[in-house]
Amino acid sequence: MNSNPNPTKSLVKLTERNLSQLPSSVRVPRYDRSAVTHGIVHFGVGGFHRAHQALYMDNYLEQNPDSDWAICGVGLLEFDSKMRDALHSQDCLYTLVERSPAGDDARVIGSITEYLFAPDDREAVIATLADPQCRIVTLTITEGGYYVVEGTGEFDVNHPTIQHDLQSPNEPYGVYGFLTAALDRRRQQGITPFTVLSCDNIQGNGDMVGRMLTTFAKHQNAELGQWIEENVAFPNCMVDRITPATTPGDLEMVADQFELDDAWPVVAEPFTQWVVEDRFCNDRPDLESVGVQMTDDVHPYEMMKIRLLNTSHLLLGYLGSLKGYTYAHEAMADDQIRRTIAHLMDEVTPTLRPVPGVDIREYKQTLVERFSNPKIRDQLARLCLNSSDKLPKFALGSVRDVLKQQGSIDYLGLTIAAWFRYLNGTDDQGQAIAIDDPMAETLTERARSGREDPSSLLSLTEIFGDLPQSSRLVETVTQHLHQLYEAGTEATLAKLL
Repeated sequence: MNSNPNPTKSLVKLTERNLSQLPSSVRVPRYDRSAVTHGIVHFGVGGFHRAHQALYMDNYLEQNPDSDWAICGVGLLEFDSKMRDALHSQDCLYTLVERSPAGDDARVIGSITEYLFAPDDREAVIATLADPQCRIVTLTITEGGYYVVEGTGEFDVNHPTIQHDLQSPNEPYGVYGFLTAALDRRRQQGITPFTVLSCDNIQGNGDMVGRMLTTFAKHQNAELGQWIEENVAFPNCMVDRITPATTPGDLEMVADQFELDDAWPVVAEPFTQWVVEDRFCNDRPDLESVGVQMTDDVHPYEMMKIRLLNTSHLLLGYLGSLKGYTYAHEAMADDQIRRTIAHLMDEVTPTLRPVPGVDIREYKQTLVERFSNPKIRDQLARLCLNSSDKLPKFALGSVRDVLKQQGSIDYLGLTIAAWFRYLNGTDDQGQAIAIDDPMAETLTERARSGREDPSSLLSLTEIFGDLPQSSRLVETVTQHLHQLYEAGTEATLAKLL
């Protein structure tokens, strides 16, 4: 991200010292950041974390100004050096802009008080995690960051990062290596372990990270693995806020509207939700006081969100891209796509459990409005990103359940077929589509050689498991894929609708 995108304007560089110089339209932290300490360590400080959890904790620190619940961020990947540089240049402050048709609201978030870049100093990260001051570790490491073999749900013990961390426990690369090294120190020193709270879009995210971390630890040290299994808590949680990737245009908007030079602001929709299982093994802040829903069972909430919002986002991304759109709101303005998304939600609804205090019909209507927000400018490419990780977690559980219920899979089948057509790498007008996926090479090769025949892609057991044993699914996907290639997206949707 470039500093001062608007050189003709006199901008205030965002730093602690300059907060008093910011325009009155920009809300700044109402607490002394030097008086707070961090009780939370967070892995994966991207846009979503900064628009979501860090905002909740900023609100908490405003209510509890001498609190010890600030956040220490951690970046694991070489790519994270950009975030390190941005945050270090402005005392870990950044601007959050909430965008809606009614206007833009800017706020400087101060809850991240330190940022550690693991490749610079791995020991510093382990020491911070092992310190009794750390009571909660939170994660937004993307759906693909948990080292799960998709088709089987097993731990990917042969992954190069995992193998390195098992053999070099004091110089880890991956999140499990760091967590295990720190938990081992805490165990040996008699320090209560921290709670591990995954905030990624995975159903049963806490159960899953608990299973994977425990398995990793047992491979390293059976006794440590047993101790983690018995003493560490892994609450499930559901997170929700549409947060597009920051663009150069966002930097210009922050400069023009708010006279701020911010190296990496973040934009988000006004809506936000966080539902957490109240299952912690160490201290926790009073999250309820800042609007977090604490519950005994988060599964109905996360199932609702993943199956309605996240699956719809995938279909929206594929169809919109094939029709040549760039942004989610443009695609949602297309009546065919809008109606198709509504039908997909209706098809998935019978698989959901009742959600306390939520009217599902209203929730679905709210999703349509949120997807259509023109101020967010959410890129369809972001919705399609890493689909080989997302599709199994967001859509395939619904497919299994609808098949068991003998329900219609027209729109779920269309979601799979539209992805396969998208993987060909061109839209209906012949324009190139960039496929950004860890399995891109395999996927595009199979999509192009198979074209209307989906069998080569469906046979990827690491994605689809045993689902292709369902002849109904294979027939539905084949039919849609044939239509998409022969007639194009518009005609396919016209026939289906």
